[in-house]
Amino acid sequence: MQDMDPGFVPPPYREVLLTYHDGSVRKVYVTDREEPYPDGHLIVSRTNCDGILTHANAAFVEMSGYTREELIGQPHCILRHPDMPKAAFADLWACVQRGEQWHGYVKNLRKDGGHYWVYASVIPNVRDGVAVGYTSVRRKPSRARIAEAEAAYRDLD
Repeated sequence: MQDMDPGFVPPPYREVLLTYHDGSVRKVYVTDREEPYPDGHLIVSRTNCDGILTHANAAFVEMSGYTREELIGQPHCILRHPDMPKAAFADLWACVQRGEQWHGYVKNLRKDGGHYWVYASVIPNVRDGVAVGYTSVRRKPSRARIAEAEAAYRDLD
């Protein structure tokens, strides 16, 4: 995964090095701008078992700021915001790899360095008893739950 292009990120921003589960490092540029979640929309994506994006609906493309072509084939963690603790994603992966559903609040990083909050539900896609990938459906979160998640996430990692 390549570093973010600062040319897409309006100042002021901060530069952060993110280390991913596989040990790879990516430079991201983060602003304090929040993109409000659109009323009445569901953000849907699918990945293979390695977390590589295979599907992104129009709402996902719009909220991420990337084109569909930029997203498909990339790791879903391209959207990982540095404020999200590694422990949250470790829990997500542990749940879905056991064949269970995972639900939680996630702060995603946009291509322009902004962010958006979602309430995510991730489920394994099972064919003939074997997981072949994962589907994530995101809904608009409540501001009260976002505040709770921010407080909880500060205590993790």
